Amino acid sequence: MKKIFNSRWTYRLISLFLAVCLFLYVNSSKNTTNQQMNNTSGTNSTTLTATEHKTVSVQLRLNVDSDKYFVTGYPEKVKVRLRGPAALVTATANTQNFRVFANLTDLKAGEHTVRLKQDGLNRDISYQIVPASIKVNIQPRQTVSFPVSVQYDKSRIAKNYVAGSATSDVTSVKATGAEGEIDRISKVVAQLNLAQNTKKSINGEAVIEALDRNGQTVNVILTPATTQVNLPITAKGHSKKVPLSFKAKNANSNQEYSFKSRTKTIQVFGSESQLKAISEFDADVDVSDVKNQKTKTISLDAGSNKVTGTDPASVTVTVATESK
Repeated sequence: MKKIFNSRWTYRLISLFLAVCLFLYVNSSKNTTNQQMNNTSGTNSTTLTATEHKTVSVQLRLNVDSDKYFVTGYPEKVKVRLRGPAALVTATANTQNFRVFANLTDLKAGEHTVRLKQDGLNRDISYQIVPASIKVNIQPRQTVSFPVSVQYDKSRIAKNYVAGSATSDVTSVKATGAEGEIDRISKVVAQLNLAQNTKKSINGEAVIEALDRNGQTVNVILTPATTQVNLPITAKGHSKKVPLSFKAKNANSNQEYSFKSRTKTIQVFGSESQLKAISEFDADVDVSDVKNQKTKTISLDAGSNKVTGTDPASVTVTVATESK
């Protein structure tokens, strides 16, 4: 037995056996690695070529001469269904680097049905616009000025309380819209919202609306769209008439100023002690822009005269200057 193990052929056979085993192990590992790489490559390829579906909501654009025409009836946004390679569809849905539009440039005034188009989508993405077409009403564009009146619900004023004359910082607005809509306007109002049982004077922002004969809102653009409104409210009987006294504000020391107004007296509102303390109402008039003569409309400052409100809230006065 010892001779067998010491034999040169025995070592050769053992070496050959170990070499075959090593070859089989290395070849098996290589096949496993190649298979894993093939599987990974297949997964990446599947990811890159997978088909994705997404629906996005986008702003609808109009190609139209907006200086000449005013368009109504169209939706603000439309939906676009996208289909294509996952990476492209995801990027497009996130960036929305395309536009959907209705081309109205060759259309005249009237009602039309227009097919929607897109611009900017990648060629590899298929799409569907919903709705595919829209109805629009194209009318000549008009801009007209209207006076603004203040409107509020008188039933919301508390019992035994009365409201004076409401005033608005905005006295007129420009209404822009289709010719037919402009013709429908009966009046433009500043809607002042009052809480139930209101007992205090209101000084707040009001939304300006254009209304037709039935009190329905007309579809036009108003500039400006809001205004600041003052509405004096006080208890019944807590008011009195006082003379109006005009005072020059920002006066030039080398000039003398005189004031003329059709309004001689005003109604002031307040508590009994406030009314007892006031004998005349001081109205400041900014004369810094008066050279020779100028007619101005000024707001009456109830707070500086220590009352809660006035009626009217503003007056017109003519200012004349004379050198000393």
